[in-house]
Amino acid sequence: MKQRGRHRRRRRGQALRATLAGTALALTAAATLISTSQATGANSPGGLTALRTGSATQLSLHENLTSRESLDTLSGNMGGNVGIDGVLRDADHAMRNTADCTAGERAALPVEPTATRAYCWDDADARTSQWRPRSVTTSGDADDDGAWGARQVILAGWTHLDGRAAAPDREEGLARIAVVDATDPDALRYRWVLLVAPRAGGKDFTALRTGLGGMVWYQDKLIVTADHGDGLLVFDLHRLLRADVDSGAVGRTGHGYSAAGYRYVLPAIGSYDLEGGSCTRGRDHAVPCIGSLSLDRTTAPDSLVATEAPGDHPERTRLWRYAFSTAAYRTGLLADTQGHVKAAEAWTTKGSGISGALSHRARGAHESEWYVGRPSDGRAGHASLWRQSGQGAEAATCTADQSHACWGLGTGSLSYWQRTGELWSLSDTADRRVLYAMPLSSVDGSLD
Repeated sequence: MKQRGRHRRRRRGQALRATLAGTALALTAAATLISTSQATGANSPGGLTALRTGSATQLSLHENLTSRESLDTLSGNMGGNVGIDGVLRDADHAMRNTADCTAGERAALPVEPTATRAYCWDDADARTSQWRPRSVTTSGDADDDGAWGARQVILAGWTHLDGRAAAPDREEGLARIAVVDATDPDALRYRWVLLVAPRAGGKDFTALRTGLGGMVWYQDKLIVTADHGDGLLVFDLHRLLRADVDSGAVGRTGHGYSAAGYRYVLPAIGSYDLEGGSCTRGRDHAVPCIGSLSLDRTTAPDSLVATEAPGDHPERTRLWRYAFSTAAYRTGLLADTQGHVKAAEAWTTKGSGISGALSHRARGAHESEWYVGRPSDGRAGHASLWRQSGQGAEAATCTADQSHACWGLGTGSLSYWQRTGELWSLSDTADRRVLYAMPLSSVDGSLD
């Protein structure tokens, strides 16, 4: 487990090398802010409505943790844990800075407010049609000082979506994490890690096939959305392991371990299953499928924010939160009562298609405000980013078409780096994959 006090003392006084200074990034889209739209807007999601206690029972989870003996067996068989530092010392991909991104990639960035930092993946990852980036979380989520050891780190979740008929030797549905060293804001580098699940008492592992629509790194744990939104998966970032066989197989092979060509794997240590059974998309009173995730450090205790995955025609979309445990022996896990996890709060909002949501309570404010990303009406253009509360909603309006489509193109989840004040997101549109950030204050400024 991470010794938080010791790490903080060791890192105290280290200056963050990333800054928010400089001119906003140039965009190819010709649109600017002219006004804000209040809750009377035609496509506004309106204000949040508190969910009744009885309805919130559909959001309950049951915790299932893998035995420590099995996890230790797998770690021992694979030569021991390497951790985040071990992976990043072996980083073999370089991200391109804004000037090296293509015009098409830069066009995927938000129109209003503009990004202050943006990065594009290396050429092969930028061009692949089989893998899609869906979620982002950072060491700003992991620890309140924003660092993990001596590094600032970004994690981006990608899901394999082949589109062809799946075969046993294909990657269809696999999930991988880009572990990005962001300590030097001018030279980001990353390494891929494959998500796996232990089996046979830790003597073997198998590939996890799940959509990473949401992902949060809190303390030493990584929580991601499970396949089809049926609950959550949990990983311990101390338990990153190195495969010693380079082949297309996944798991034990001969006298070693292979991971479909990846050098590093991250085995799941447990899951949170929806107690109401399998989820159903787009039905108001059914067990909801979990879509995106984010962290809120402005609640007491800190909380995991979840949204309902997009359905066909839901009248309203649910948003809720789970409290994190404050027990010293349960770092990074949710607060539970004998394995039972209840939603701490829940709301509904009008509208569908939420791609990411962030809850944040400004200092001195009476309630949290929610930042909710929604696709454009045609779902092919830029998204909109709404700020919601119980009183209403507002979003920037663009001059080009008088719409609210000022947010990024095909955006994924949202993550707030509290130490720097940055809001992070990423685009998951083919050939326009950009990781970007801006001050949350800029988002508020575009609305006020």
